Amino acid sequence: MEYSGEKPVVYIVSDSVGETAEFVVKAVASQFDSGEIEMRRVPFVETREQIEKVFKEAKTCNAIIAYTIVIPDLRQMIAEEAPKHSVLTADILGSLMGAFARATCKEPHFEAGRLRQLDEEYFRRVAAIEFAVKHDDGKDPRGLLEADVVLIGVSRTSKTPLSMYLAHQGIKVANLPLVPEVEPPEELFWFPPQKIMGLIITPRHLQQIRKERLKALGLDEHADYGAVGRIEEELVYARRLMKKIGCTIFEVSDKAVEEVANRIIRMLEERGGES
Repeated sequence: MEYSGEKPVVYIVSDSVGETAEFVVKAVASQFDSGEIEMRRVPFVETREQIEKVFKEAKTCNAIIAYTIVIPDLRQMIAEEAPKHSVLTADILGSLMGAFARATCKEPHFEAGRLRQLDEEYFRRVAAIEFAVKHDDGKDPRGLLEADVVLIGVSRTSKTPLSMYLAHQGIKVANLPLVPEVEPPEELFWFPPQKIMGLIITPRHLQQIRKERLKALGLDEHADYGAVGRIEEELVYARRLMKKIGCTIFEVSDKAVEEVANRIIRMLEERGGES
C-alpha cells in the first residue's frame, strides 16, 4: 500500500469505552513523523453488524482498525473479516491476554468493561475515605443521613480506626463520640437504627487504653479521663442511649479492628446495606 500523504485514519473499536486502545494508538503514532492521525472511536461494540459497518467504512479510506475486544466471537470475526476487506487491524489486548493465560494457567474472564468496573470501585473507596474523614468524631453531623453506617461509642473505642477500615471497603462511615454531658445530634435519631453500630468495651480495658493515651500526650494518667468511676459513668450512659436507639451493640474489648469491621460488613450485607 502506498502512502497517500493524507493523515492516517484509525478506527478505535472496543466493547467498552475505548480509552485503552486510543492511548496505545497515540503512543505508537508519536513514533512516526508528526504523529498526527485521525481517530474515530467506536465504543461499546456488541454485535457482528457493528463490526461489519466499521469494516465497510474503514475500507473506503484505507484505515487501520485498532481494537480492544475481549469477547471471543467478536475477536474471531475481526480476524476473519480483515483479509476479506484488505483492512489492516491491530489486536491490542489479544497477545498480552494470551501471555497472561499461559503464565497463570488460567483463562481470561472475557468480560467487557472489566477495567472500568475496577476503576469505579477505586473511586468509590476514595469517596468513602473522604466521607469518613469529613464525618470523623462527630464532625458535620448534618451529613449523618448520607452515611451507610454510623458508629457510636465513648472515647477510645476504636471508632476512627474502624471507620477508616470500613471506608477502604467502599463503605461511607460517620462516627460519633458519646459524652454524658453532650446531647447527641438529632440526626442520630433520624438514621435507621439497623445501620447504627454501638461500640462497648469493659471498664478495665478502657481504663488501660485511656491511661496509655494520657501518657502518650504527656498528661497525668490519674486525670478524670482515665478514672474508673468516670469510665463506668460514660459506659452506663452509652448503653442506655444505645438501648434507646435500638442499635446493634458490639463488644470491642480485646477485639482486632479487622474482626469487628468484618462482623459489621457481614451484618450490613445481611440487612441489605452497602458492602
